[in-house]
Amino acid sequence: MELSISWQAVVAATAVGTAIAWVWYSDWGLVGGTWRKLTAVTKEDSARGGKGPFVVLVASIVVTALALAAASSVASGFLGTDSLLAALTVALVAWLGFSLTTLAQHNGFEQKPGRLTVINSAYQLVLFLGMAVPIGLLL
Repeated sequence: MELSISWQAVVAATAVGTAIAWVWYSDWGLVGGTWRKLTAVTKEDSARGGKGPFVVLVASIVVTALALAAASSVASGFLGTDSLLAALTVALVAWLGFSLTTLAQHNGFEQKPGRLTVINSAYQLVLFLGMAVPIGLLL
């Protein structure tokens, strides 16, 4: 079993992940206004933050793409098939085992609103599954 990462898949998954983040959290996006209310992060706060948060976002998405691609490669090698289903399964398990559980713990102890946990957890699920599509197709 050999680890093989498709760099084309990593680049495509990074683009998809960035687009999902933009659609999800932008002020005109799916939950941007609600997210701002729940976090009390104003447009002015975001402007003061500059490009730093976006650099962290893209870097994090690149790392996620690499991790999903590597794990999907291992899973595909183990299963003996390069399939979209394998990549989607890896993404779902990664979200459930790492992202959802970690976010739920942190938000619980930080006493953040349950609705914020749902918004951010749902984003992570859509992010992981969305990024898994190009990885599964280009693996």
